[in-house]
Amino acid sequence: MYPLNDDQIAERGARMARRDDREYREYLREEQRRQPGCPAREVVLDQRIHATSLPHAMKRLAVVLTTALAVGCIAGHDYSRPPIALPDAYRAPAPLEPGSAASIADEPWWNLFEDEQLQALIRTALDQNFDLRIASTRILQAQAQLGITHADELPNVTAGPSVIGQRTPTAAVGFPTRSIAGVVVQGSASWQLDFWGRYRRATEAARAELLATEWGRRAVVSTLVSEVADAYFGLRALDLQLDVATRTLESRRESLQLTEIRERGGATSLVDVRQAEQLVYSAAAQITSLERQIEEQENFIRGLLGEFPAPVTRGRALTEQPHAAEIPSGLPSQLLERRPDIQRAEQQLVAANAQVGVAKARYFPQISLTGSGGFESVALTALFAGSNAFWSAALGAAQPVFTGGRLRSQVELAEAQRQEAELTYGQTVQQAFREVSDALTGYRKRREFREQQELLLAAAADARRLADIRYQGGATSYLEVLDADTRLFVAELSLADAQLSELTEMVEIYRTLGGGWQP
Repeated sequence: MYPLNDDQIAERGARMARRDDREYREYLREEQRRQPGCPAREVVLDQRIHATSLPHAMKRLAVVLTTALAVGCIAGHDYSRPPIALPDAYRAPAPLEPGSAASIADEPWWNLFEDEQLQALIRTALDQNFDLRIASTRILQAQAQLGITHADELPNVTAGPSVIGQRTPTAAVGFPTRSIAGVVVQGSASWQLDFWGRYRRATEAARAELLATEWGRRAVVSTLVSEVADAYFGLRALDLQLDVATRTLESRRESLQLTEIRERGGATSLVDVRQAEQLVYSAAAQITSLERQIEEQENFIRGLLGEFPAPVTRGRALTEQPHAAEIPSGLPSQLLERRPDIQRAEQQLVAANAQVGVAKARYFPQISLTGSGGFESVALTALFAGSNAFWSAALGAAQPVFTGGRLRSQVELAEAQRQEAELTYGQTVQQAFREVSDALTGYRKRREFREQQELLLAAAADARRLADIRYQGGATSYLEVLDADTRLFVAELSLADAQLSELTEMVEIYRTLGGGWQP
């Protein structure tokens, strides 16, 4: 390929500049269509389109001068919440009376959980949990980032003294060299004028990110409160099952002793003794398993508290934990304001919307104001005399001419990220409504299941009593007693699980409705 001469180089550069100029005019047309109320921007558009007859340098100068009139115009659009069609009520079996604004999430957690020991555990977790402390440090980071971003809107000012010295030899032989010394005190300032709102939009995005981080911390608080409550109720359920297993073991040992006495007297066979031993060993094995689970649960709770493994002090028994038969859920529209994850997703959408304005502002000239001044003197006593003062000032503008499509791509990237944030916000809202509906249904059905388990336990206990009577009367074998006793043991353990499930569903309703993060 032959090297290009000067005329060819100039022609190629002109073509590139015209292509970038067309992209700029297309963007301004779009901005004029979206914001017709900005007259200064119309002036910019008119000057850029109709100044083609001017020389290239004059046209650029005209652009700089006319764009300075657009002080009140900010690139991008102000945020508005995207419309979402919310249901009139949550889906749940036999829903509560519509229109009721009362919600269990309005209650602070210390009123919902009346167990004083549980309250103490939650307070300790809120003070020491590592996830919560990490979330707090993220807020500090976001605050610092906001300060850094906001500083771009303000001038940069520097000042300081300096001492200068110079030693110059003379050309003539025999004459001494000349030495010059002086003291200078000067200051300088520079300011990127934010005519197009680039830095204001960046500050808006940073402020929204800070709010999103704060809502993220509140989401951690809400989750932590529910996790500690769930873990504590799980521990009390294991304690209840251990009590059941211990009582069952004692009862089965007594039955084994009676069976051995009957076998020695010839009233029963050795098979009955072996079957009674099976009941004893199964209960003992269950106790060993429950003791292991209890220690693991205690260690888990201590981990939530940010502590090393240790025993956990108990409060009320599982069956003494209060819970209402019906739980008020409030209005669906309140969920958008109460759920921390929804608020966090919306603030992330606000930040993404502001970043679109930042990207669009790069199309416009960057106007900078710089200045410096001070005093300079060879005599320190006369440093601040008026005759020793000096100053300088300059106003400049830099308009992007050719960027290879970078500016357009940056706008497209910001627009795509804003669309992603909007979809994420809608998905978060939809997910929140599903979680609330699942929790309301789960609580109602768990309560019904617990009621059936209570009836099952009563039937199993009576069947165990009748089987023992039949065996003592010789009407049946010990196998029937073995089966009835096993069913009773399982029913007691299952009832404890059902009671735990009902309480955990109540905690889940509280969390999904946005409760627990209130200070």
